[in-house]
Amino acid sequence: MAVPRVAFVTPGSFAIPSSKGSSVERVIEYLAPRLDRRRFEPRIYGRTGRGLSRVGSLGGVRIERFPAADKKAYVRAVGTAMRKFRPTLIQVENRPLYVLRLRRRFPRTKIWLSLQSKTFIGKRYISRSALKRSLAAADRVLVNSHWLRRTVAEMVPEAADKLRVLHLGVDIDRFRPPDDPGSGERRRRLREDRGWTDRTVVLFMGRLIPRKGVHHLLAILPKLAEAHPDVLLVIVGSPFYGSHRDTAYSLRLKRMARAMKRHVLFVPYVPYTKVPDWFLAADIAVVPSKPGEAFGLVNVEAMASGLPVVASRVGGIVEVVEDGETGYLVNPANMEAELLDRIGALIRDPELRSRMGAAGRKRVEEKFTWQRTAEVWMELYERG
Repeated sequence: MAVPRVAFVTPGSFAIPSSKGSSVERVIEYLAPRLDRRRFEPRIYGRTGRGLSRVGSLGGVRIERFPAADKKAYVRAVGTAMRKFRPTLIQVENRPLYVLRLRRRFPRTKIWLSLQSKTFIGKRYISRSALKRSLAAADRVLVNSHWLRRTVAEMVPEAADKLRVLHLGVDIDRFRPPDDPGSGERRRRLREDRGWTDRTVVLFMGRLIPRKGVHHLLAILPKLAEAHPDVLLVIVGSPFYGSHRDTAYSLRLKRMARAMKRHVLFVPYVPYTKVPDWFLAADIAVVPSKPGEAFGLVNVEAMASGLPVVASRVGGIVEVVEDGETGYLVNPANMEAELLDRIGALIRDPELRSRMGAAGRKRVEEKFTWQRTAEVWMELYERG
């Protein structure tokens, strides 16, 4: 008996696989190969990339790649290629407008839309009327948090019955805590090589854009360093994926840091393959996002690495970080005072860091692995 054929259509922003991709591409890179091949036949459609063949494979899943500078032409090319595959289900990643275009070509095929953020359902990218038509054209809409589910339902109440929550995951074999065999020695070497053996490292990992809230960390750093002279704030990331270009905001951050050179380190964008080592070498992870963060994959990556997380009490983050158990959630209205207090408490108490880090790792293993994401996805399909 033939199994359902599933076509995953990526936005065409980054190639798969790629160390430069966003979390949208990462979801498919880790989800599709974990689908049970006895129950599903997945295929990935994405953009061309340097050094990648037009047709390739990822974990045994066929990938077909197309030029994507012109997104309309990209969707047309993907649609033409999918006719040969004859999918049972098309899953469109984070681009509602693609649903409308593909529905015209596949009027009787199931189409799911998977949303990872508010960005591409906002007025900057799609009108409210077009969003309503896109969601009406989709048979199901997957969202990565209950917060995003409520947000979409408020924007388009008619789509509420189509919404299903699919939490994201992390590769727990790549992101390891320091008490795992071999990880402790690697952490020691990393910290020694970087000159961090006597420092308490507070890590921010993400894009340098205003809504990620890095300026709050730099604003509290003078007081934090005065109370804890060994603290080092490490800021890993750039304004753009795969680029070291600065913006007015990133330059502002660097100006804020000038007087605190001993206590802050900027590390430009690093490939995703190198990210686990930065978590492994750190002591505390911070995610001071503004309201609107749908999930925040960085939270589960930090927790998988055995780090306590100090994050904003916003969006889907509250579904990941347990306040007082795996870290702390801070109120955006009192962001800087609470960041200073919670980070300070963790710096003062290594045992608390260790206990929260272990609880975070356990929570990830139970709820936020890519294998669990794949299992929930398969259950959603088979429930109809």
